[in-house]
Amino acid sequence: MWVVSAEAATGSWSRDVPGVLVAMSDRTSQSQAISPPAGIPLGGATLTRVQWRFDTPPSHPVNAWLCHPERCVALSGMRGSTTALEGMLANAPLHFRFALSPGQRPVRVQGLQVIVNYR
Repeated sequence: MWVVSAEAATGSWSRDVPGVLVAMSDRTSQSQAISPPAGIPLGGATLTRVQWRFDTPPSHPVNAWLCHPERCVALSGMRGSTTALEGMLANAPLHFRFALSPGQRPVRVQGLQVIVNYR
């Protein structure tokens, strides 16, 4: 007799998405949706840790968030990781949101990447 574990698989996936032009301080700019690659059997898996990366020109910081359909998390810089989305469904698309500070000139944000760990 075979015993099948009910525990969800543990793993990770990563994605890069095209850059975004951030042109306004009073309205956010959003990246395209960041979905898991096709063929990963996520089932009911949940997020554990998400790492992010993006690049802006030197001395042109932007306000940034990483968003899940249930919640957005303010990002502390151009690179880092967070467990603030832990427990949320891993098969839901993520996206970046960016905004300028008042009076700031438009900025192109590039090199958008996430690495998602789930269980």
